[in-house]
Amino acid sequence: MGKVTCVTMVVLLLVSASTFAAEVPKAEVFGGYSMSRMPSSWTNNLNGWNASVAGNLNSWFGLAGDFSGYYASPEISISSLNIPIGPEQSQYMYLLGPQFSYRGFGRVVPFTHVLVGRVHASSGLFGFNYSNSSAFAAAVGGGLDIPLSKMIAIRAIQADYLMTRFDQAGQNNARLSAGIVFRFGN
Repeated sequence: MGKVTCVTMVVLLLVSASTFAAEVPKAEVFGGYSMSRMPSSWTNNLNGWNASVAGNLNSWFGLAGDFSGYYASPEISISSLNIPIGPEQSQYMYLLGPQFSYRGFGRVVPFTHVLVGRVHASSGLFGFNYSNSSAFAAAVGGGLDIPLSKMIAIRAIQADYLMTRFDQAGQNNARLSAGIVFRFGN
């Protein structure tokens, strides 16, 4: 009888510990730095920000809204003077889609997503816009979150393949992001 009780206690302890480790936040809000590789831009790399909101429907499936902005202003340095040599560029993306997470590793949570939406790009010179356009956009990728506490995680990396459709032609781009994730609810 003692062995059965001991085994039962160990099993209950392990089940309760794994249940605590597998607590799933109802919502996750991410914000951080992002860099996008745009072969069609003057500088090829655009720096900016990436933010997302994900609602988790269960331990592995959620819906995510992803928002990002990127900026470039090519300059040439002459004796510590920065002189603009090309158009200022900005891009804003608004994407939505499913997100899949695996919470079985304990200290890390890898995820993947497939997002679709719109991108808006504008170019200007010396503060005057001369080109604005919007197009279809899609992102396929994933990342790795490292929980620091029940409410905060670090997004160590998020890597995405970005596809846009300006002028009925496809552009193939890449995006890397990192930052902080706030987790709400259980």
